[in-house]
Amino acid sequence: MNYPNSLLSIVIPVFNEEENIPVLYGKLSDILRDVVNFEIIFVNDGSRDNSQQVIGKLVENDRRIKFVNLTRNFGHQAAITAGMNFASGNMTVTMDCDLQDPPELIVEMMKKHAEGARVVYARRKKREDSFFKKYSAKLYYSILKKVSKMPIMEENIGDFRLIDRKVMDELKKMNEKSIYLRGMIAWLGFNYAIIDYDRPLRKHGNSGFSLVKMVGLAMDGILGFSLLPLRLGFFIGLICILAGLFFLGYISYDAIFNHVDYPLYKWLTIALVLLVGFMFILLWVMAEYIGRIFDETKGRPVYVIDSTGNIDEA
Repeated sequence: MNYPNSLLSIVIPVFNEEENIPVLYGKLSDILRDVVNFEIIFVNDGSRDNSQQVIGKLVENDRRIKFVNLTRNFGHQAAITAGMNFASGNMTVTMDCDLQDPPELIVEMMKKHAEGARVVYARRKKREDSFFKKYSAKLYYSILKKVSKMPIMEENIGDFRLIDRKVMDELKKMNEKSIYLRGMIAWLGFNYAIIDYDRPLRKHGNSGFSLVKMVGLAMDGILGFSLLPLRLGFFIGLICILAGLFFLGYISYDAIFNHVDYPLYKWLTIALVLLVGFMFILLWVMAEYIGRIFDETKGRPVYVIDSTGNIDEA
């Protein structure tokens, strides 16, 4: 199936991927050359290697290649957002540069889109990741699915997806600073399709997604699409009250019927330990939300662009 009247935008965030960029470019060109008109937008997210130089050479030789060079590392979600803001296609695919998102799946995604799906997700049926990353991701999505106000997504779905122009236009209206695209796109509610695939191992370089970044992304998902953390105070408070009443009843019974003399400090210790623990957890939850409100009110941009290439022709 060919799409001669369509333009496909492919947005690829890049962080220290100098070895993978030419390989991915070659695969995308070979697969899509006779299928659809396309543009590839590389977003250099503060790489410390020669990624930008490699992208620059591609831009010189192929007008379909564009780049957005950010001033520093703003994070994976911000980099994807930057690329999408310059995407001009009626379909946009977002994918990583590490070759773990198979380019050949893009053609299948386009077929699903032609059948009527506004969003097409690629779901990892099998992933060759470390034990910790594999099962921590499984636990995270399980928790997110249970605590969210709406069904965020199926398990094992990341940022390898296709969205059409309608979804893109609606997504751009969401002026959030704590970006969690997986949740934001699902929140829009457009019909979607899913393609399963086996996720291969990274071929070159190391993942730029550190444990800290993974935790940050997880927090964006939970705090951005669930009120459960705010409600934790109620449940913890209820548990504290029940526990306090139990111990109060126990020592009261012991004091009255067994004539055990409990000093005042023991009575106060039970109440204080439970109260202090409750207060610290509640303060933490409140601080998370207040911090996000603070980020929203500052009005700072999600990313800052240092330079672009071939973007004027987009």
